[in-house]
Amino acid sequence: MSDTIVCLAADHNGVGLKAKIKASLVKAGIRALDLGPYTSETSVDYIDYAQLVGTLIQNGDCDRGILICGTGIGMSISANKLPKVRAAVVHNYESAGKCREHNDANVLCLGAWICTDDENIEICRLWLAEKFGERRHVRRVERIAPDPRGKVVFTNGIFDILHQGHLDLLKWSRNLGDRLVVGINSDASARALKGEGRPVNSQDNRRAVLQALRCVDEVVIFEELRPTELISMLHPAIVVKGGEWLAQQVRAQDEIPDDVEIKIFPFVKGYSSTTIIGKIKSGESAVPAVEPTARIA
Repeated sequence: MSDTIVCLAADHNGVGLKAKIKASLVKAGIRALDLGPYTSETSVDYIDYAQLVGTLIQNGDCDRGILICGTGIGMSISANKLPKVRAAVVHNYESAGKCREHNDANVLCLGAWICTDDENIEICRLWLAEKFGERRHVRRVERIAPDPRGKVVFTNGIFDILHQGHLDLLKWSRNLGDRLVVGINSDASARALKGEGRPVNSQDNRRAVLQALRCVDEVVIFEELRPTELISMLHPAIVVKGGEWLAQQVRAQDEIPDDVEIKIFPFVKGYSSTTIIGKIKSGESAVPAVEPTARIA
């Protein structure tokens, strides 16, 4: 069973196709959440169902969404009004893959009148199978629907075992702007930095955990040891680093442009993934010993 959760909805024109697509998803081992409607006999407003799916995507309750109406156009217009939703109308096989690879489309809008049921099912399969080409296209995607104030904040790290120091850094970073993009080292570059046995958690697991945090808007995996190229592509307003660095050191080593502001997060003493891993291996508790409270008889 796949970990991906796909939510589906339609208007009265797409009820039959929705049922077939759901069956194909279940057969493929993908968790499918059918949000209705369940009969084509009653006319409904596509806007309501587009907003329902869009809200689940926006809140992170579903990974992908599929919307169906006569053409898919009304659904896409409605869904795209919600933040974090990138809904694409797709009527052919090539666009099914390209809207994922190039645009990171997280909602697929189909036209029950435009393509046959079998064609729409194949479009879904291709769309779900394609990955976002984040290294090439992340800069453009970040510019599609910026926050009204548009200040993007960037920070990076391995984030192998998430701890309180990480959470404090991420929440602090998010409060500096409107969107927080986190760059994480790939498994290969994390191993090069930390040595054999690291990372403990794979890049996909680390990304999933970070992406689930309310303060994080996007997570991007990069292969290099330093995020120089990624910062150049994103060109954020602010780059945040931990307190062990000075701003001028960060700018020099990561080759950060002069018009990008650098903020140093105060070092949180006592928190380290390396230290935690060492304690786990040695069997030492990471929690300080506390004397038991005396009970009153």
